[in-house]
Amino acid sequence: MSETKPTLAPLLTPHQIGPFNLAHRVVLAPLTRQRSYNNIPQPHAILYYSQRTTPGGLLIAEATGISDTAQGFVDSPGIWTREQVEAWKPIVKGVHEKGGIFFCQIWHTGRYSHVDYQPNGQSPVSSSSKPISGKISLPNRKDVADFSTPRPLKTEEIPNIVADFRNAARNAIDAGFDGVEIHGAHGFLPDQFMKDSVNDRTDRYGGTLENRCRFTLEIVEAVVDEIGAEHVGIRLSPFLDPHDSNPEALGVYMAEALNKYNILYAHLVEPRMDNLGGTIASEKSLIPIRKAFKGTFLAAGGYDRDDGNKAVSSGKADLVVYGRLFLANPDLPKRFELNAPLNKYDRETFYTSDPVVGYTDYPFLES
Repeated sequence: MSETKPTLAPLLTPHQIGPFNLAHRVVLAPLTRQRSYNNIPQPHAILYYSQRTTPGGLLIAEATGISDTAQGFVDSPGIWTREQVEAWKPIVKGVHEKGGIFFCQIWHTGRYSHVDYQPNGQSPVSSSSKPISGKISLPNRKDVADFSTPRPLKTEEIPNIVADFRNAARNAIDAGFDGVEIHGAHGFLPDQFMKDSVNDRTDRYGGTLENRCRFTLEIVEAVVDEIGAEHVGIRLSPFLDPHDSNPEALGVYMAEALNKYNILYAHLVEPRMDNLGGTIASEKSLIPIRKAFKGTFLAAGGYDRDDGNKAVSSGKADLVVYGRLFLANPDLPKRFELNAPLNKYDRETFYTSDPVVGYTDYPFLES
């Protein structure tokens, strides 16, 4: 009598995403780690990313600046200079040597910044002059300050930012990445245009939903034109701060508009997270956005193993993105396969400068 093979958990089933054959559906989230000194990716990132690579696994690199005006976090990587591109190459090579698929998340922080991060101490840019409340850590890693009041981008300046995204996408491909993820979530520059609580413009980039989404879609169009739709994804968080008066309408509008560009995937963040990183119950759902988008759909937001399996089996998501669990468990897909215990993450070491502690020293399962 032949043995029957055990049924794979939904998260561990293969999935075709454009030209890429994924062996499972557990994705490494783009996680800011603040260990790219002077905005240059460092050799210790080779080990960090390769530890979390499995053959046929998808990884999304930490948010990576598109220009010297895009900065707002200490020692976050960039990809606008040749030195940065060259520094990324061995990191990407390390992932590819283990059979992984690697996308680079490209971002501009916009108003989520301070004059100390900006060239010549200039004001950060945004859709409007509305500042963020709260404090920001300064580049010296010691002091904190209020977020700087941003300067609204002039209409004629917006094509320059779009061009920076285009250039960053080209540089990512030159560095060996398989594609890019445009960061349109979490209150950064594209989100500052899309959300009506921030955007008070009266030009063609403000007012109506169509106008507020125009900037983000111009970025998508430019990046698709530069590197091809099969190499482009986007991250969106319509339900998260900054708030919008009709987040579901925003999400559905963007999904339908993105279909015109045939991009590889949409990566949506669910409103499951509170500011302390815990999960909260939510009545808001990504399902209408998932139904509207025709490409591969990625969901993130506090998922555990069981939640992820349910999301895939129900059709709510094609792939599930894991952040803190993957940070603390470099062999997360294997642990999910075996339903093994998980390492606990240490929040105190998320954003330190240490190249080992809290970065590459989380243990693997015993062989």
